[in-house]
Formats: sequence, structure tokens, C-alpha cells
Amino acid sequence: MAKTPISLLLILVVIFHLSSVTSAVGVNYGTLGNLRPPNEVVDFIKTKTIIDSVKIFDASPDILRALAGTGIDVTIMVPNANIPAMANDVDYYARQWVAANVLPFSQLTKIKYICVGNEILLSNDDNLISNLISAMQNLDDALKASGLTYMKVTTPHAFTVGYNQNAPSQSRFKDDQKDFFAKILEFNRQAKSPFMINAYPYFMKDPNNVNYAIFGPSDTIMDSNTQQTYSNMFDAVMDATYSAMNALGYGDVDIAVGETGWPSACDAAWCTPQNAANYNLNIIKRAENIGTPLMPNRHIDIYLFALFNEDGKPGSTVEKNWGLFKPDFSPVYDVGVLRGVTGGDAQSNSGKWCVAKQEATEEQLGANIDWVCSQGTIDCKPISPGGACFDNNSLKTRASFIMNVYYQSNGSSEDACSFGGSGIVVTTDPSTSTCVVQPTNGVGVYN
Repeated sequence: MAKTPISLLLILVVIFHLSSVTSAVGVNYGTLGNLRPPNEVVDFIKTKTIIDSVKIFDASPDILRALAGTGIDVTIMVPNANIPAMANDVDYYARQWVAANVLPFSQLTKIKYICVGNEILLSNDDNLISNLISAMQNLDDALKASGLTYMKVTTPHAFTVGYNQNAPSQSRFKDDQKDFFAKILEFNRQAKSPFMINAYPYFMKDPNNVNYAIFGPSDTIMDSNTQQTYSNMFDAVMDATYSAMNALGYGDVDIAVGETGWPSACDAAWCTPQNAANYNLNIIKRAENIGTPLMPNRHIDIYLFALFNEDGKPGSTVEKNWGLFKPDFSPVYDVGVLRGVTGGDAQSNSGKWCVAKQEATEEQLGANIDWVCSQGTIDCKPISPGGACFDNNSLKTRASFIMNVYYQSNGSSEDACSFGGSGIVVTTDPSTSTCVVQPTNGVGVYN
């Protein structure tokens, strides 16, 4: 008598969880600080932001209960310390873990991914490394046995690819890690789960070219092998990861970014709210299926790090300042995730424009145009031949138009008008009779 209702319930649960297969804005919800209770945090996420996916670093029942019925996709995690037990007790421990941490919430909380550990290779713990794949397999089997086939098992990796910055397509997994990653990728393929990496250009940046890491104006890099052009490090890192996977025969496996972000404070000049906002704003755009040169229009689930500044974290200033918000829910900076606010600075920009400085060189102006138009989010047709703002006799007019569009679309912050010192914010309308340069967001920006 009880079997039919249970089967029907499982079918309904599967339909409920498959109703949304992609997420636009994901964020890591860490808890190492003096934060509000989970029910208040989740209410803030649900009612005040457009965030529709969260990742937590455990399987906190309080957070999972708070997320019930919200429709927010959730990624949970098996702690590193549990990996040996989950691997060695066949699937008994895994079934017990699922029964205790997943099944009680599976009907109302949309658990999408379950991560087994975090950055295991970096632990240098042979016991964890050698048991990781068995633990993932046992957990996957336990989920299937419970009818939870829509929950996908993966594990986040630090970016340890042998990165070729001048030719991302030639990047490969290090020789001593190839066998490990081949086994992980085979599991991902069979389980239909993504290969998850934590991608931090912040830790890979060239101090002399920080702009390349934060999606700022910088010289592009052309891959000598594919002739593809890269205007930022994140896209290059994504294509380096894809190329390493493809070289092992796993280019078909999906990629997810478990963590990425930029700190708003540290002991160096490149940690500012403006740089963090510019980086994360562009990451959000890439979560909306922009793709990369080698993976055009490919959807990648991306989780920003992090939701909150966490003052309870050990270590230096930088460790505590990765959040979009302070613990009291006030924004550290704005990237458009608050409902009713567009990306960048939330303040009004009425009557301000970004234009090229009088002394800007033609080389600078041309580089500004090339860089903005390479982003994939700005409509450059108005400055193309036949466009309303095409002036063949004035490179400055064309550059000023496109610089202003970039400035407006990035929240009208002063940093968005820097352009290596060649831009300036003015209060005098630079429009002509044929070319209207708007002082408000939206012109020339793809929606």
C-alpha cells in the first residue's frame, strides 16, 4: 500500500529539482564570522537579491532547513575528514551519511551538487588523496539507491594545471597528476557531474599587470597555437582547464567553478572595492552563457567567493575580505545582485560621462576600443562604418562613445573610466547632432 505513494513522491521530487537546470548567480555561503542566523540570511538572499544558487562547506541542517521551499539550488559538502570512512566501508557509511544529511531535506531543499572534500590535492594527505575517488563512487551509489539520481557528486580542485599564459590551449595537467585527474574525469563522465575547479586569478596575477586579472584595460594575449585572443585571465584559465581535460580525452565533461572572487581589502594596492566589483561583475556576466574563446556560449556554473566578509577567519586581512556583503547585509560594493539595482555603484550618475582625455594618444584610444569591444558585452556597431557614432576623422569621438558605454555598464565608478589614465569623467554632454552619448545605463549594452 505504501509503495505507490512513495514512488509518486520520488517522481514529483525529481520533477521539482529538474525544473531549473542552470543558475545565473551562485555564491559561496561561508559561516566563519559573526553572521546572522541562517533563516535571516536565506530570507535576505531570497527577497533582497537575485542570487539563485548557494554553496556551503558542510551539510548544515540549519542552513538546509532555512533553504527549504525557496527554490534556491544548493551545493553541500562532505568534510575532508569523512573521506576515508566513506571510501573504506563499501557503501555503508555513504548510505548512513545520505540518510542523515540528505534524505531529511530532499523533498523541499533543492540539493544540486554534493562535493566530496575540498581541494584534496593541496592537502598533501595521501590518505585523503588515495581514498577520494572511492568515496565519490560510494556516495554516488548511495544517492542512486535512495532514488536521488538528480543530485550530482563532484569534488572541487585547486587550479593546478600547468598553465601556459601565452598559449592557454597548450596547458596540460602536470605529469605526476595526470593519472589522478584521468580517474576523476572518468568518474565525472560516468556520473554526469561537472569537473569543478576553484579559479582565482587573484593568486596568479602579475603585479605589473593587475588589469588583465580584473577584466580591466590591458594588452590582449593571442594564443600562438589557436590564434584566439584573450583580454582577461579568467577566460584564459577556463580554456587552459578545458585544454588539459581535452588532452586526456575528456573535453566533453562539463566544467563548474566552485570558487572565484577578488578581495576588497588586503595589504596591497590591488585589493579595493572597485577592483573586486569589476572582477565579480564580469564573472556574473560569464555565468550567463557568454562562454570563452574555446568554449563559446557554453554554460558554466560559477560560484562567487563569497557572500559575506568573514571576520572569524584566521590569517591576514585578505582572508577576511572576500564578501559581497558585510554580516549586517550592507553591501561592501555592488555588482547588481541586489534587487532593483544595476551592477556597479548604486549611486545615480545623472549628468556624468566618461570620455577620452585631450592628451590621450591614438595608440591608447585604439587600444581602449579594441579592449571594450573584445569583452562580448558591449555593442560596438554604433562606432562601426555606417553607425550613428562612426566618425572616420575622429578616433577620439569613437573612443569616447565606447569608453562611456563601458563606464555606464560598469556602474559609473571612477575605476571604470580609468582606461590606463586615458579616460576622464566630465559633466559636459559630449553628444553631437548625430551621436547621442547617454548619461544613464543601458546604451550599447546587450541585455
